[in-house]
Order: sequence, then structure tokens, then C-alpha cells
Amino acid sequence: MSYRKPPETEFQKYIRATKPDMMGFASIDTTEAEKSVLYDHRPLPLYGDDYLRVCRIPRRKGANFRDLPGIVVGDDNVVRRDPAMEPILMPSGKPWVPDYAINFCGGKSTRPFARLWWDETVATVLCRPDPHSQVILHPEQDRVLTVRECARLQGFPDYYEFCGDVKERYCQVGNAVAVPVARALGYALGMAAQKLSGDEPLTTLPPKFSHSTTIQLLQSLSNGV
Repeated sequence: MSYRKPPETEFQKYIRATKPDMMGFASIDTTEAEKSVLYDHRPLPLYGDDYLRVCRIPRRKGANFRDLPGIVVGDDNVVRRDPAMEPILMPSGKPWVPDYAINFCGGKSTRPFARLWWDETVATVLCRPDPHSQVILHPEQDRVLTVRECARLQGFPDYYEFCGDVKERYCQVGNAVAVPVARALGYALGMAAQKLSGDEPLTTLPPKFSHSTTIQLLQSLSNGV
């Protein structure tokens, strides 16, 4: 799919960079169309009861399964079914809050069917976007994060394409070493191999290293920035 609008932040400018720009080499046949394509922006589908539950999770910070009907939270922060009311059932006949959500982590977890929010740090990206046990719902849409959104969390540039079906692509993202970590290790090893890192036990990365393409990084190093 194509981008809806131009990049608005430094991160967007960096993550949308083409492969030649990112890696620092010339391309023979890169077209403008190839530069504006976003791959893998599709989520693992939610079906049946899970989709209905997600649709009832409020679109606000901190929302999770505790906002579904039929449960109470005690002073001990443990979730229980509300003893003062009859169980509220879904069209399928199952309760809105499943037993696995109530029992998860002894009833004290807020992760099942939880929404992420724009200013929050995302936990480790796993191989499957499971709303039953992860904070993985989009802040304002009734779905889990897409393959591409998870890939961005791992630092993959947008030009990088995954393969296989949707589940396999999530696995490739979750099993990967985060790209910024790999870049930092490569930089540190390269500096050490050229005997440019000195004798200090720690290597200091250049300013804006995480959001710099190879060309930008080389320019900053040559300018002594």
C-alpha cells in the first residue's frame, strides 16, 4: 500500500528511507513507485468472540479486559466475577470475560485484551500477537498491531519484505534481533577492528545514530559531529 501522507517526524523519515539511501549505495532501477510502497501492513485477523471483545475495549489509555462487563476488582487487585449479578453472556453463549483472562497471573494482570497507547513503551515483540496475554491492541482501531507495526518496533526499515503467510511473518519479526541493536554492534565491532574505539570499555555511539542512514552517519563522522 502507499503512504497516506509525507513523513512528519525524524523517525518516519528514517524508517521510510529506500534501501540505497539506508545502506549507502546507488541503485540502478529504483523508481518513485517503489519508494512509496509500504509492505506487510496487515494484522492477524480476529474472529468471533475475540473480535467482539476487542470492539468493546474502550479506546483510551489503560483500557483492557477489566472494562468488560460482569467482573469486579477487589482491594487486592484481583479480578473476580461479580457475585451480585448474573453472568453477562455474548451471542455465542460464552461470558464476555473468559476464564483465562480472569486467571492470568493470578488475576492481577491487566494485559489480556489491553490497548497500547501512543506515549507508552511497547514490551518485547513476540512471534504471535496474542491479545489473550499481551498488550497488543491498536490504540484507536479494533485489531492487533500489524506485521509492519511490529517490524517497526523491531527497527526494520519499511523497504524490508517478509515472506510466508501472516503468522509466519509475525514469527520472523519476533525471532529477529532488533535492527538497531545489530547496527550498534556492527558499528562498535567496525570501530574496534579499525582500532578507532580506544581503550575505553564502552563505545559511545554518534548523535542521532539510531535514526541515521549510512550516508548520514558517514557524513556526521567525516564532519567530526
